[in-house]
Amino acid sequence: MEQSLTDRTRSRITLALSGEVRGLRSALLFAGPAIIASVAYMDPGNYATNIQAGAGYGYALLWVVVLANLIAMLFQALSARLGIVTGKNLAELCRDHFPKPLVWAMWAASEIAAMATDLAEFLGGAIGLALLFKMPLLAGMGITAFLTYGLLIFERGGFRPMELIITFFVAAIGLCYLVELVIAPIDWGSAARGMVAPSIPDNRALMIAVGIIGATIMPHAIYLHSGLTQNRAPIRNERERRALVRFSDIEVVIALAIAGLINIAMVMMAAGAFHAGHKDVAEIESAYHMLTPLLGSAAAGVFLISLIASGISSSVVGTMAGQLIMQGFLHVRVPIWLRRLVTMVPAFVVAAIGVNATDALVLSQVVLSLVLPVPMIALIIFTSRRDIMGAYLPGPALRALTLAGASAVLGLNTILILLSLGVQIPGLGAN
Repeated sequence: MEQSLTDRTRSRITLALSGEVRGLRSALLFAGPAIIASVAYMDPGNYATNIQAGAGYGYALLWVVVLANLIAMLFQALSARLGIVTGKNLAELCRDHFPKPLVWAMWAASEIAAMATDLAEFLGGAIGLALLFKMPLLAGMGITAFLTYGLLIFERGGFRPMELIITFFVAAIGLCYLVELVIAPIDWGSAARGMVAPSIPDNRALMIAVGIIGATIMPHAIYLHSGLTQNRAPIRNERERRALVRFSDIEVVIALAIAGLINIAMVMMAAGAFHAGHKDVAEIESAYHMLTPLLGSAAAGVFLISLIASGISSSVVGTMAGQLIMQGFLHVRVPIWLRRLVTMVPAFVVAAIGVNATDALVLSQVVLSLVLPVPMIALIIFTSRRDIMGAYLPGPALRALTLAGASAVLGLNTILILLSLGVQIPGLGAN
C-alpha cells in the first residue's frame, strides 16, 4: 500500500536524524510545527492593533513588536522542546501535575482565550471577504466558517498536509506585505529608531502596546506548539533527540523572525500611509477605504488578500489548538465541527448585535494578554524541573530571559488593570 505524505515525511526524518541523508531538503523535513504556530503571530488581531499603532503613533511602538517577538521566540522554543523531550503537550502535563481545581481553572481560562482568539480570526477573515466581494459581514463569516472546516479535513491525512497548507498561507501573507512596503512611503530612519528606542506616549498607546503583546504572544500557540512536536518523529536515542531539539530551535527562530518582520511591516505600512494626515484611522475597514486614494487600488487589494489569508489560516490553527487544549486538560475529544461551532459563536454574536468589528478585535487581544500568564507560568514551571526535562533543562541564562519576558508581560498587564480602575500611572501622559 502506498505511504501517505505524513508517513513518507516521518520515514525521511528518521533517515535525516540518523545522518543517512543531509542537505537542505532533509532540513526542510523538520519545518512545520513552528510555521503553524507562527500563524498565531500574524492573525487579524495583529492587523487591528498594528494599524492603530502605526496610524496613531507612527513608528514609536515598533519596539513593542520587536520585544513581543523576541519573547515569543523564547516561549515557543521552550514549548516545542517540552513536547520533544516529554512526548506530552503542555495541557497534558498540567493535568498530570497540578491539583484538579487548578486544572479546571486553567482550562476555563484557556477556553476564554480560545474564544477571544477565534473572535479575532473569524472577524478578520470575514471583514476581508465582506470588503473584497461587497457582501454583508455575516455572509463573510459564513464563508470563513465553511472554508475553515474544509481545510481542517486535511488534518485527517496526518501532520504534513496541514503543515504545507499553512506554509502556503504564511508565504502569501509575507508576499503581500513585501508588496505593501514597496508601495508605501516608509521613513526607514524613523522606523529603525522606533525599533530600538522604547517609548509609551500616553495611556492609549499603553493600551495598544498591551494589545500588541496579546496579539503577538498567543496563549493557544504556546499550548499548541508542544503538541505539534510531541511524537512527530520517531526518536531512537538521545543523539537523535538532541538533533531534533536543535532543528526545532532553528525553525522557531526562522519562522517567528518572518512573523515578526510581517508585523513590523504592518506597523510601517500604517505609519507611512496614515500617520502624517490620518492619525484617526483605527479600523480595518477605514484603513482599506483610505488606502485606495492614498496608495492606489493595488495596495488596498493586496491588503485585503493578506487579511483573508490571515483570517482563514489562523482560524484553522486556532481550532487545532482548541482541540488539543480540551483533550489535554480534560482528556476529552470532541468532533471538529462541534469545536468549530463552540468557539465561533461569540464572533457571530458580536457581528449580529452590531459591535464595531475592529474594537472587538483590539479588545480580544487585550483579553488574550490578560490570560497569557497562565500558559507562560506553567511552561516556566515544567521546563525548570530537572525531573521533567532531564539533560534538556534550559541553562541559567535562558531561564533568566524567560522569567524576564514573563515579568514584562505581567508588568504590562498590571499597569493596564490599574489604568482601567482609574489609577494614574506616573510618567504616562493623558489619553
